[in-house]
Amino acid sequence: MTDMIVPSFDDATSTGRKLAIICSKGNLDMAYPGLILANAALGEGIEVHLFFTFWGFDMINKETMGKLKFSYLGNTAMHMPGHFGMSMPQGMAGLPGMTAVTTKMMKKQIADLDVPEVPEFLDLLHGSGAKMWACRMSADMMHLEKEHLYEGVEDIISATDFIELTDGAQLLFI
Repeated sequence: MTDMIVPSFDDATSTGRKLAIICSKGNLDMAYPGLILANAALGEGIEVHLFFTFWGFDMINKETMGKLKFSYLGNTAMHMPGHFGMSMPQGMAGLPGMTAVTTKMMKKQIADLDVPEVPEFLDLLHGSGAKMWACRMSADMMHLEKEHLYEGVEDIISATDFIELTDGAQLLFI
């Protein structure tokens, strides 16, 4: 295992850049883009803030974070791995068991690339200095408190607080 790079945002080597990523989806395929981009930014010395809202809470909820699923229902670009000309029929996506099959397939592809599962990825990001925030409105809607969330979440804050914390940041909404 390689050593973690922990950037210091207070020293002269900091790039002075900030990246704010709003994670609003809890599907397996929508969790990884924010995590991968956060990891890449941290490796470049960029200050990273992740804000989890709505279904993005599934990524940081202790009950759901290790159980994210993938369904290709509504994803017309779905194809068999390595077979770009052969699309998966949309009608099959709604059949019983297809979510389990496609989730298993995607998890295997991710594991084959040595990419950690979501809980371990969050550990990596937290250990590398990423700041993680939970949305107050979403927490209230879902009746969740800080103790229900991944330990690396700094706090449950309002959207206004997040905007203030990330003043001047490049913003990504996923």
